[in-house]
Amino acid sequence: MAFPSRRGRRCGRHGAVSSENGKGNGRDSQLALRELQQQLMRLSPRRRMDALLEGADAQALVRALPPESLYVTIQEVGLEDATELVQLASPGQFRAFVDLGAWKRDKLDSHAVLTWLRAARGGFDDTPEFLRKLHAVDMEVLEYLLHELVAVHDLEENPDVNPQGVTLETPEGRYLVEIKAEGAEMSAVRALVTDLIAENPFEAVRLLEAVRWEVPAELEETAFQFRKARLLDLGFPTLEDAMALFSRVDVPSRRPSSTSTPAALTASQGHVDYLAAAFRGLTEVERQNAEDELAGVANAALVAELADPGDLDAVRRVGEMVRDYLSLGLEHLTGADPSQATEVLRDTPLRRIFQTGFTLTLQLKFRADRLAKSPGAVVDGVLLVLPEEAAALEALRRKRPRRALKVEGAEPVPFRSLREVAASEAVLARAEAQVEVFRGVLGGTPESALEAVARFGVPLETLGVERLFAAVVAMAVLEARPDARPVPLGRTVELGQRLFEGTPQAPRLLDSASVRALSGLEGAVAPEARAELRRMVGVTLMRLLSELGAAWLEDAKWSPVASEVLPMESHPVP
Repeated sequence: MAFPSRRGRRCGRHGAVSSENGKGNGRDSQLALRELQQQLMRLSPRRRMDALLEGADAQALVRALPPESLYVTIQEVGLEDATELVQLASPGQFRAFVDLGAWKRDKLDSHAVLTWLRAARGGFDDTPEFLRKLHAVDMEVLEYLLHELVAVHDLEENPDVNPQGVTLETPEGRYLVEIKAEGAEMSAVRALVTDLIAENPFEAVRLLEAVRWEVPAELEETAFQFRKARLLDLGFPTLEDAMALFSRVDVPSRRPSSTSTPAALTASQGHVDYLAAAFRGLTEVERQNAEDELAGVANAALVAELADPGDLDAVRRVGEMVRDYLSLGLEHLTGADPSQATEVLRDTPLRRIFQTGFTLTLQLKFRADRLAKSPGAVVDGVLLVLPEEAAALEALRRKRPRRALKVEGAEPVPFRSLREVAASEAVLARAEAQVEVFRGVLGGTPESALEAVARFGVPLETLGVERLFAAVVAMAVLEARPDARPVPLGRTVELGQRLFEGTPQAPRLLDSASVRALSGLEGAVAPEARAELRRMVGVTLMRLLSELGAAWLEDAKWSPVASEVLPMESHPVP
């Protein structure tokens, strides 16, 4: 999915359908090759390699494949075990392997280049084919490789030079080549220099002269520009064009759903793959053009994510992200009706579908950003929301918005359905209300909030928003008014008496505790946030009951760990 369309452009689906009955050996051979490629990619990597090598004309079959597909197979099998595929590849395919596998963004890895050259070398009889592959690589790459792995000494300038290690002298006696690599790399570099001298001594000497004087950074930059142009031909856009993929677009209203979701389209846990549903209804030619279009979107996403096209882990990660955004966009555009997915795909460019899905999550990010920047939302560098909502906001405010899981320590995950988007909208609404709640109970101004937090003697990041609100609720139970401070030492017994009843085995909250807390706090909170205030008070009181109630009813005193839940004056906050 994440490797490119060889056409490098969107092909209109309806135009393709209209010419579906076109004749011609060129079209037939292209379709046959494409079908063969699809059949091969459905095999496991090792079986795919075996199928290529066991063909009647293995070299012709290997060279007929797109280089990026062949690269994937080699990397999945492992380069050490796939050297025969490298040796059968054409010089142009080999150059693509180096473009994909020997760069880390804009930095050339000379050791990786040498590894690919070692894989390309067959037996003695294959030297001419090896040299054809070598010469397909940019001269700047070869010069950079040699600059990193050899030192060229001019014997006319310094006839007494005597470097340690393995050396080679050029036939005319002008240069001494000192090989700086070790082990298998030393043997590979020695063979490489020997082959170049044997092929054309004059050109080899010119190359070594260039290695002495060329600036490595300039060689690398020139090679990078050549590589970037070739990747553009393969379907990888420039960074500027790729970033436009993640543009916000106007999201159209959802279509009214005409049917219920077919059970056959529902995967485990109720997830529907709308992209698969859309492709399922396409004709063969429509599918081929849609796959090209899909590859273009995936390649743009890969570039925009600053990932290397040859990094298969990044390709898989970005491919999954693209699929999630496309499925989300299709769910919205179809009105959550998978049976409409094919029709939407025919009418809407995949790029636009992707942007629709991304915009649905981007709207959540913008809303979360606005909340974090609203007056009084942040005190002492901490956003005034409870932990669950804080985790959700942190995930939504990433460059690519994500959904927080209700599992401590779990990494946020991508959005995959409108149901998950709606759940995050609900969390956002709670967070917005919580900011209003804290704004009210902490005095209504940023200054009063800072003053209230200062009463606890530690930064809010250490205190924690959850414990801060527990203190607010406890003081409201005691005084029936907002008063953010640690529970006074002389009133801890009174607090327990106002909170709990029953037995240690069956502790209960007194009904009056919630009534008294809400009566003291509601007046300070904006009307639109009072429903969330009631929920927060209920959750906080239940937490006090579950963690402290039994111990209080057992001994009529607070347990040693009570201050970890509820700040008290007699237990300074750590």
